[in-house]
Parts: sequence; structure tokens; C-alpha cells
Amino acid sequence: MNKARSRLADQSFSFGKPYQEDQLSNLNALAAIDVPRAIRVSCWIIIVSLVIGISGLWIPWVQTTSGAGQVTTLNPSDRVQSISALVTGRIAEWYVQDADYVEAGDPIVRIQDIDDQLVNRLQLQLDAARRKIDASQEAVTTAQIDYQRQKDLFAEGLASQLSFEQARIKVQQMTVSLEEARSEFNQAETALSRQGSQLVVAPRNGTIIHVEAGDTATIVNAGQPLATFMPADTERAVEIMIDGRDIGLVHPGRQVRLQFEGWPAFQFSGRPDLAVGTFRGEVVFVEPSARLDGRFRVLVKEPSGSEDCLRSKVVNGIPRMGECGWPPESFVRLGATVRGWILLETVPLGFELWRLLNSFPPINVANTAPSEEA
Repeated sequence: MNKARSRLADQSFSFGKPYQEDQLSNLNALAAIDVPRAIRVSCWIIIVSLVIGISGLWIPWVQTTSGAGQVTTLNPSDRVQSISALVTGRIAEWYVQDADYVEAGDPIVRIQDIDDQLVNRLQLQLDAARRKIDASQEAVTTAQIDYQRQKDLFAEGLASQLSFEQARIKVQQMTVSLEEARSEFNQAETALSRQGSQLVVAPRNGTIIHVEAGDTATIVNAGQPLATFMPADTERAVEIMIDGRDIGLVHPGRQVRLQFEGWPAFQFSGRPDLAVGTFRGEVVFVEPSARLDGRFRVLVKEPSGSEDCLRSKVVNGIPRMGECGWPPESFVRLGATVRGWILLETVPLGFELWRLLNSFPPINVANTAPSEEA
């Protein structure tokens, strides 16, 4: 204010007379022109923000394509399966209940035929078929001896051709009878062995999740599910669904960051090194055809060598679990929901924002495709 008055005091009106002191006291418009401090601070904040924002456009950013999915297995024998009845009959006895752990070969359920005397009749039928085979074998041997005798007599002219032909036909007939007897024996043996398979056993180590059928009053048919079985020591995998726009850059060997349902995590899409609680994976298969919704199925496997990795990936005395395997099965079970980010190329952040605004696919399709030599 004082500086403004001193400048005015040195000036004069257009007709040559200087300003008077009482006039200078009323000339305060120039002092009111001063910019308020709040506006100056806001302008500096905007300028600094623009500089930082423009500079941040050159920050390295990892392109990703994401999708949701679930935990599964690569081997179909590792998935949840049904244990079915091998024969038709009545449930005689259960050896397990829900949540029981069984080993390979342990009995699960015994099925009894509705006819209690069926096994005895099948055994009698099998014995009769065995005796018929013995009799047919003796008949074939006798017919062959007679055929050889008639052949020698016919060669010496002591037997007629009719007798020789009848002996040969008799050998063929007895041979057919022997084959029929063997077929009956095989059928009887198969029927008896099927009744022997009424005891259903565990195919491998695992857990009985749920018993489907009832008690001794329940009649079951061959092929009917009896219990739900979960194998032990399964090799887990993850299947995620990826948008077709980015599928051209996804191939086996791509690295993946996974966020499992129920596991606390903080995912930083463009900076996977800053993510917390996510786990590493590797693409092993990309489905060649799209589903009805236009997305592609991608299978991701768990990294190998977790124990050695845990010893090497130590930061401040804490092993980085996310780099060396997935959470235990008690936390991540089959069927659990998963979110996956497949890591692609590293580009400036500004380019990635421009690409997303224009809905363009990631870059360097030719450079990122797997080589034929690999």
C-alpha cells in the first residue's frame, strides 16, 4: 500500500498538478488489485499437478489383461467324482460316512443282490459249464482219433469216402460244441465275477464328501451314484476367462498374478512388483475357440520349486509367499473364485491410458508371440 502511494505521489494529473495527500488516501483501487493468497496457492497446486501428471505419463506400465475364473485341476482324475454301483441290488452295509478319509482299496459299501440264492445258482451254472467243456474236449479228441483212422483206411482203400467225410464233419461239429461250451463258461464266470464286485472300494486316497444313497432298504441300479469322492494330493490349476480382444497376446509361458477369493490382497495392475497378497502363476494352455459369450478359457498352473523359492525369496527376513506357490488347500479349495491378471508388455503409462480410452488391443503382437524354436 505504501509503495503504491509513493508511486502515485511521483505522478501528476494530466493538467500538470501533483496529487494531494487527501486525494491519495482515497485512491485504494490499485491495492485491491493484489491477487489473494488462496488463488496463488491454488495456481501453484495446479501447475505442480500438471507437471507431475505430464511427467507420470512416461512411467513404465505393465500391460495386463484380466479375467475371473475358478480353481480346478489339469488332471480329470483329480477332480470331484462320483462312486457308482457296479451291479443292481440292495445296499447291505455302509463302511464309511460323510467326511471319512479312505485309502485306495478301502471298502465303501457292499451291495447285496435281491435274490439271495443267485450266487449259488451262478456257481452251479459255472460248474456245469466247466463239466460241459471237459465232455466236449473228450468228444473232440475221440472225433479226431476216428478221423485219423478213417483217413488212413481211406488212403489204403479200406474205407469209403463217405465214412471219411462223415468223420471230418464230426470233428468240426465237436469243435463247435467245444467253443459253445467255453462261451457258456465265460458268461457264467462273468456273471459270477460281477456279483463278486458288489463290494465297492475306494479308487485312490481321498475323502468321502457325501453319501448319496440310503440304507439297507434302498434298491440301487448299476451305474447309480452312491457317494461323492474327493481325491487327495491333487494338482491344482486355475481357469480364467479372457476377453477376445487381448487373447492374441496370451500364450503358454505368460506370467500371471492371481487373487484368490477370501485371501487378503492389494493388486496394482500396472506395477505387479507393488502388489500384496497376489500369487504368481504361468499360462499352460489357451483354448483355441471362444465360448458363447466371446471369451476364451485360459489354464494357469502353479509354479514349481516352491521350497527352494521360499529360501531365496526373502525380504527383510520374511519369505515372499506370493512368488513361491499358492496358499494351502485349506484356504484355496477346488471351485474357489479367482481373479487373474496376465502380464503382457511394458509401455509408458500415457500410451496405456490412450489405448484403454480407444479400446485398442495391446501392442507388439508379432514380437510377443512364441517362437517356433521354443
